[in-house]
Amino acid sequence: MPSSPAAEAARRRTFAIISHPDAGKTTLTEHLLLTGGAIRAAGAVRARGEQRRTTSDWMKIERERGISVSASVMTFDHDGLMFNLLDTPGHEDFSEDTYRTLTAADAAVMVLDAAKGIEPQTLKLFEVCRLRDIPIVTFINKMDREAQDPFALLDEIASKLALDPAPLYWPAGSGNRFKGVLDLRRQRFLPFHRNPAERGEPIAFNSNAVVQYLDPDEQGELEEGAMLVTEASKPFDPESFLEGHMTPVFFGSALRHFGVDELLEGLGAYAPPPKPVAARRAGQDTHVAPGDAEVTGFVFKVQANIDPGHRDRIAFLRLTSGRFTRGMKLKVENTHRQISVNSPMLFFAADRELAEEAFAGDVIGIPNHGVLRVGDSLSESGNLRFAGLPNFAPEILRRVRVKDPLKAKHLKRALEGLAEEGVTQLFRPEIGADFIVGAVGQLQFEVMADRLETEYGLDVIFEGAPFAEARWLAGARADLEDFAGKHRMAMAADIDQAPVFLAKSAWEIGYVTERFPKVTFERTKERA
Repeated sequence: MPSSPAAEAARRRTFAIISHPDAGKTTLTEHLLLTGGAIRAAGAVRARGEQRRTTSDWMKIERERGISVSASVMTFDHDGLMFNLLDTPGHEDFSEDTYRTLTAADAAVMVLDAAKGIEPQTLKLFEVCRLRDIPIVTFINKMDREAQDPFALLDEIASKLALDPAPLYWPAGSGNRFKGVLDLRRQRFLPFHRNPAERGEPIAFNSNAVVQYLDPDEQGELEEGAMLVTEASKPFDPESFLEGHMTPVFFGSALRHFGVDELLEGLGAYAPPPKPVAARRAGQDTHVAPGDAEVTGFVFKVQANIDPGHRDRIAFLRLTSGRFTRGMKLKVENTHRQISVNSPMLFFAADRELAEEAFAGDVIGIPNHGVLRVGDSLSESGNLRFAGLPNFAPEILRRVRVKDPLKAKHLKRALEGLAEEGVTQLFRPEIGADFIVGAVGQLQFEVMADRLETEYGLDVIFEGAPFAEARWLAGARADLEDFAGKHRMAMAADIDQAPVFLAKSAWEIGYVTERFPKVTFERTKERA
């Protein structure tokens, strides 16, 4: 008998991984996939040239630089549960893509470098999780290198993140002295070996077998540390974790595949299955439960040219209810277009396979040619709308033009495609022929130039723009027209044809805000 949508949703665990660059996020992703049986060998992230291939980093620029700049999705079965791993960009210039990906996650794994603790980007991403009430599991990585005192790391989590850290394991030393971890719940010692193949089985901590791995001083130090941390920290409370007040803490080394199995076990045991999602139906507020019969979901990401040979554009749909089956017809709420989903995909980074069925918590890919956009709500009835995903005002604005003037039309199409994905934002000034592109950081322009050349054959130049700030305008039509008429040279439209004011400085924003009190100058705009 096929199981119900509610039962299938209950065995889903959809989680994202967040970290500062270089904390080991991509390595951890690879080893989670290895534990889940999804791959046979983890990617050699630190290898050179052609060898630098990891499953989650598939873009050319990612492989050349060894960084993640695109969120990817990987699905695998493990221990009776279905895991959907959302790998987010590790670079701060891509925080907007990360934000959108976190809207599709039910939990997050925060990866900390044991030597560096909480870094600025970790803090920024954590704030995004806070905004969305996403429960956080902490993995303290690189214990096989010299690390901070574990008590100092726990204090930092408590003080900087206002989270109660609840260690489920406690490390025996770090760097060359790292011998393994003590399972605080079962009082078992998990011995560490630099070669994962030579690692021993867990042993009872109070048994004589421990002397194989720890000398009496190390044993005493571990025992004392475990006793102190058990007394000093609150015991792990699954309810407090789900409410976002507490984080279970794991220690390990992703590169040495140590602590990864325990982390995946913890995610299976404690991370929440899909929850009811707030929505609006026919103007009324409602909630969509995972077990509801109607198939519903929202698009949180669009990715073009995963397969450059096919010029494909794939919308990532996070399902929120029902039993989705291949060939099903779904309606887009804001355009009322009906689409037949004949080739839905389950992802494995750049690899994919047809999805015959999927449930709440799953992420499926829908191939389409510009029909679906980030923020679209899909359902069988077509009258359900989830909260849209935000666009943030860009921090850097640049003019862009193509070196070959004959390719100007191609440039327009390519820029619109990248803007639909949310890679950058595109503004078309009312006066002048040049496009203005906006981004959070410089790396986004480099990725954009790389993709325009690789995927569209366009050699582009980015030049300084006379503008420093962009704001979306809101207000009564007459007030907007009055403002636009007096600032024609600074007016532009975004990809949705929404009015945008391009200012030369933050001071100018303040000035026009005072002079035009009936017009709102907004830093964010809901995409839908």
